[in-house]
Amino acid sequence: MSMSYVAQPDQQQTLEWLDGGTFSVLLDGQATDGALTVGRFRVNKGEAPPFHLHTREDEIFLLISGTALLWAGDEELELNEGGIVYLPRNLPHGYRITSDTADLLMIATPSGIEGMFRSAGRDITTPRPDGFEITPDALAAAADSHGQLVLGPPR
Repeated sequence: MSMSYVAQPDQQQTLEWLDGGTFSVLLDGQATDGALTVGRFRVNKGEAPPFHLHTREDEIFLLISGTALLWAGDEELELNEGGIVYLPRNLPHGYRITSDTADLLMIATPSGIEGMFRSAGRDITTPRPDGFEITPDALAAAADSHGQLVLGPPR
């Protein structure tokens, strides 16, 4: 790709995500010719994905606001506002939001991870089905179909 791509806020897909939070797809593989995915989480205290790993992508998280506990391999780390972490593919990891709210920027390279979010989440511009929730089974199936392995429950 040799052209720039601009996605204004009204062009970015926002998905309902875990524990009442949202995940916005800022740039996807179509926009970046497969180079990377950029997304933004806006989540609440206690939000925690299952302990997992990615077989296809390296991942970067920038904590724009809030605080979190992060597990990377056998390490437990605190991530504070403005902190950034690099998680190479095949490194088991997870996190738990410890502040009332948090705003996280995620970059994954190459692209493709957005498919997992789109499979498990719900586009907030569509009607919300009664009783909608992202069950552990639905999340595990979406993860599996996009090269991720759920290794255990949230920490």
